[in-house]
Formats: sequence, C-alpha cells, structure tokens
Amino acid sequence: MRLLVLLWSLGPLLWQLRTSLLRPEALVAPMAGSNPWTLANYQLVLSGDPPFWRYLTNSGLVGLATTLLTLLLAVPCAYALQHHRGAWRWGASVALVAAAMFPTVLLFLALLEIARSLGLANSLLALSLPYTALSLPLAVLLLRAGFADLPGELEDAARLEGLGLGQRLRHVLLPLLAPTLASTAILVFLASWNEYAIALTWISRNDLLTLPIAIARIGGSSVFTIPYGAFAAATVLGSLPLLLLVLLAQRAIVSGLTQGAIKG
Repeated sequence: MRLLVLLWSLGPLLWQLRTSLLRPEALVAPMAGSNPWTLANYQLVLSGDPPFWRYLTNSGLVGLATTLLTLLLAVPCAYALQHHRGAWRWGASVALVAAAMFPTVLLFLALLEIARSLGLANSLLALSLPYTALSLPLAVLLLRAGFADLPGELEDAARLEGLGLGQRLRHVLLPLLAPTLASTAILVFLASWNEYAIALTWISRNDLLTLPIAIARIGGSSVFTIPYGAFAAATVLGSLPLLLLVLLAQRAIVSGLTQGAIKG
C-alpha cells in the first residue's frame, strides 16, 4: 500500500524526468535500434539567455522576502488573536478564514492597477507585497493554533521573572513554536515559488522573471512545435530546490502541522 501511494505521488515527477531525458523523436514513436536518451534538453535550458539559474534566484529571493515579511507580521497578529478576550476575536477569526478562502483571481486587475499607480512593476521585492497579503491569513491561523497549544503557565512564569512581551516571545514562546514556524514558513515559500498570475502581470523584464513565468515561456517558445523535452527539463530543475527543502525540513513540517492534534 505504501509503495502504491509513493508511486502515485512521485509518478508525475518521474514522468517529467523521463520526458526530459528523451530525444524529440522518441517522444513521438519508439526508436528501434538507436539510443533514445539524451541530455540535450538540459543543455538547451541551461544555455538560455538569461541563464536558467537567474530564474531560480529570482524565485528564491521573492520566496525568502515573502516568508520573512509574512512571519514578521503573522507572529504578533497570531499572538494578539490568541490572547485577546474581546468580542472581536470571533469576528477576526471568521474574517481570516474568509480571506484565506477568497478566490485570488478576483484581485488580479486591482493589484495590477496598484502596481501601475505606485510604480511597483518590475521589482522582485515589490512582488513580495501581494504575496505576503495573500499568505498572511493562513499564516496567522496556523501560528494562532501553535500559540494555543503552548501551556499558559510558561508565559506566566516568564512574566513573573520580569520579562516583557518581546523578551517572552524571543526567549520562551518562539523557541517552543519553532516547528509551527518552520511549517508555516515552508508553506508560504512554496506558495510564492509557484505563483504565476501576479508575477505574469507585474514583471515584464526577462532578467526579472520568476520560475513559473520562465517555464511557461519555454513551453510556448515555438509556434509549430511544443518543446516537451525542454519544458520537462525546466520543470525538473525547478522542482529540485523544493524537493531538497522539503526533505531537509520534513520533520518540522509534520511536527508543525500536527502540533496540538492530540490532547490529554
């Protein structure tokens, strides 16, 4: 059963890997008596102008900026939402859930007008602003659940020791919240790494394109043929940093997402 689940999960990536290593003729019909395997697709992708690593760097910079800004805003918001006992707490939680579920496609034209009026087009750091706004509701909800799972006695003891709010967060709460912070950061990073529509409208310079836009342009670079091999090679290269990130932080992801699931 586990093998079937593993094959089902890895099937698309393995198929892309196979496609990226085949000659164009082998994708159409089997090549009897000849070697169908080649690295020409990867050479084509890596020898582009701008180089392919530039797109990886652009997406990485946007993802890191978005993740840092989201956590900086989400941590105090989640703390306040968890510890405030006012009447607006329930309404704020409902508003966050509604914002997290809101179809972002309805915001594209408004975001494009904002980018034009404020001169934010063709800026990778500016691109992280709408990404942060879209990621913030889910991040606040996840971190609020993490704060709710921490024993209140720990913060009471830290308060008796004379620690202020900033000191309690830095020295007591955030170290205990590390698994939730890690899982939230990775989810935000993955969302910004894979985002397509906003980057398509905000970025027009070739050297500032993010990875999804660059891969889409590779797939549509020819009018008469579709470069399946090059498209698959770019997809595989773009997936490798994410696979490495998830493998390195898989324990933090699982621990953060399941924190507080079992009580008693």
